[in-house]
Amino acid sequence: MVRSIAAAVLAALFVALAGTALHRQTVLWAGVDLPWGVAAALLLLASVQLWLAAWSRSVIPTAVTGVLSYAAVGVLSSAGSAKQLILGDAVGNVWVFGIGVVTLIMLVVVSRQVVSRKRRERPAAAAVAVEPLSPR
Repeated sequence: MVRSIAAAVLAALFVALAGTALHRQTVLWAGVDLPWGVAAALLLLASVQLWLAAWSRSVIPTAVTGVLSYAAVGVLSSAGSAKQLILGDAVGNVWVFGIGVVTLIMLVVVSRQVVSRKRRERPAAAAVAVEPLSPR
C-alpha cells in the first residue's frame, strides 16, 4: 500500500504540472479557438487514476491522486497576478473544478470494478475450499 500511495503522489504532481501546461492549448477552427487542452488534461487525469487503480487493485491511489492534484493546482492558481499559471476564466475554471468531478467519477468507476472483481473471486475461492482439486 505504501508503494501505491507513493506512486499516487508522484502521479498527482505529474498530472497537476502537465495538465496545467496543457489546459490552455487551443486549435483555430473556422475562425473560432476551440480549447482542446482542458479536455486532454482531464483525460490524462482520468487515465492516470484508472492505471493506478488497476496496478494497485485499490481505490485509495485514485483518491490520493485526485486530492493531491487538486491541491497542487490550487497552489498554482493562487499565486500572485504576475505569477498566476491558471487564470480565473472559463477554461481555467473547467480545469480546476473538473479535477474534482473527474476524481468523483473515477472513484465510482474504480470502486465498482474492485467490488465486481471481489464478487467474481469469492465464489471460486469458496468452491475450491468445499471441493479441493483431486490429484490425477
